[in-house]
Amino acid sequence: MARILIAEDEPDMLMGLRDNLQFEGYDVIEATDGEQALNAVKQDRPDLVLLDVMMPKLDGISVCRKLRDAGFSVPILMLTAKSQEIDVVRGLEAGADDYIIKPFGVRELLARIKVALRHGGAAPGIAKVMRIGEAEVDLIKGTVVRGAESFKLGHFEIQILKMLIENAEQPVDRNKMLDEIWGLAAYPTNRTVDNHIVSLRRKIEPDARNPRHILTVHSIGYKFVP
Repeated sequence: MARILIAEDEPDMLMGLRDNLQFEGYDVIEATDGEQALNAVKQDRPDLVLLDVMMPKLDGISVCRKLRDAGFSVPILMLTAKSQEIDVVRGLEAGADDYIIKPFGVRELLARIKVALRHGGAAPGIAKVMRIGEAEVDLIKGTVVRGAESFKLGHFEIQILKMLIENAEQPVDRNKMLDEIWGLAAYPTNRTVDNHIVSLRRKIEPDARNPRHILTVHSIGYKFVP
């Protein structure tokens, strides 16, 4: 069974997460501050990280960025009590794969973990490295290079981008993305897709507020324009 690092400084939350994950058969490692979390990833090599945003010594977003900069590709699931879009997007921009806003249900958390542990390469028919406007996107490495800037794509950003590219010029429904990528039809998650799209645009589009390639289709979802 997979090994999961829980980086959480609230004792009750840490204990609850640990007990539920161990009950499901996961091997659990614990960290109560950002520095411990960094060291635990480097030393224990977990298969997934549950990373609280607000932690002592080093906040979760900084931990995530440092891990990505150091080349660690372990799936990172951010835990945050902040529901504002900018806080969620900051985590995604730092390289997090997904996020969950507190309070959350155990079933939803377990579902998110199972999905995040499933990694895949580029889909058939999609180039490994492709040009999207001014950005060079590598769907295998999960990287974007745009001018002098480089970004790391999270697992779910890659999956969204694949789906949009596979259906180029055609609208893709938000609910279809949630169902096929997250498998969370039973867990309504407002703005999950929207927040990942915001992060994708900031990495790929020269002007995220006026996108040219990842466009909103009113009342439906999004579409990709090469």
